[in-house]
Amino acid sequence: MHSTVVGGAMLPHAPQFFTQPDTEPKEIIAAVKKVGAEIGEKLHALKPDLWIIFSNDHAEQFFHTSAPPFTIHVGGEATGEFAGHDFNWKVPSEIGFELVRRLYQEGFDPAFTSTAKIDYAIGIPLTHLGVTAPVLPIYVNAYLPPQPTMERCYAFGKAIARAVTAMGLRTAIICSGGMSHFPGTDRYSHPELDWDMKAVGRLAEGNLKSLIGYDEVELDATGNIELRCWACGAGALGERKPDVVSIDPSWHHNYMSLGWYTEGNAETEVHYPSIKPELVTLTAALHGLAHEQPKRLAYLENPASYAADFAMPNEHRRMLSEMDSPAMVAAGVHPLVPFLADMQIRRLRKA
Repeated sequence: MHSTVVGGAMLPHAPQFFTQPDTEPKEIIAAVKKVGAEIGEKLHALKPDLWIIFSNDHAEQFFHTSAPPFTIHVGGEATGEFAGHDFNWKVPSEIGFELVRRLYQEGFDPAFTSTAKIDYAIGIPLTHLGVTAPVLPIYVNAYLPPQPTMERCYAFGKAIARAVTAMGLRTAIICSGGMSHFPGTDRYSHPELDWDMKAVGRLAEGNLKSLIGYDEVELDATGNIELRCWACGAGALGERKPDVVSIDPSWHHNYMSLGWYTEGNAETEVHYPSIKPELVTLTAALHGLAHEQPKRLAYLENPASYAADFAMPNEHRRMLSEMDSPAMVAAGVHPLVPFLADMQIRRLRKA
């Protein structure tokens, strides 16, 4: 089933975007806001039925009392305030409850809340994107050990995508957080820029699943514990190249903004494709040459006659009789089959 996740974004949420202290370069703030607005414009053009945002909680609401790995907001409204900015988004409650039900059926046990607040981790990215439509917040435990693994976050995102697709909802996925930073520690002014660049390089190539390769020790050591939110989004988006990759490092954060708005997963050319129905006969003829000595001998005696015994188009017969491997591979034949067939025929001819 084709996914109805039509696009998404991974965006930073540093409080400095709203507090704007003198220590924060104004040009960096402006650049991040600009790219967020541009991504938001493209996502709005896709006319999503549902906006989902994965965001960590900064040890505010899910800390002392309860710290579930994933929490879905099912209230009709979510509000909050930060640095003079009031947040207020409608929440699609029925969709939230239905997602919880479907995730339970898939073996996930997310918590749900009707009263959780919107903090800057959610408010800043949505403001930069210009989202005014109802939003479904999903909180991810990133800061309080033990946190969910990156594999679990990725799988959770995939389950979300399956659920919204089954519900027929065109969905935009927003991931808040990242990249490297160490708030509240003596490493705050030393983000791991080199590590970030390598990680984003893989994402830029469309290898979103690469995020599951980082364990909790590496995430903590590089100041990237918030990438758990990105891993959730990566699972929902699937393997697709971002349309936008914007890198704006500051002295304490590595601001990364990525956007996806080209619908669907891009077709990837693979070296070894599946067998196309129209190429089954040609493949069988080649397979015989690769693995059966009597057929190889018949081919050596008369290649055209061998090819004529197979009910297939004349062009396929020509490629086979001439052992035109490049043409066969270009037509979609699994390249290993003509490779092995040609190797065996050459060996016998040489003998």
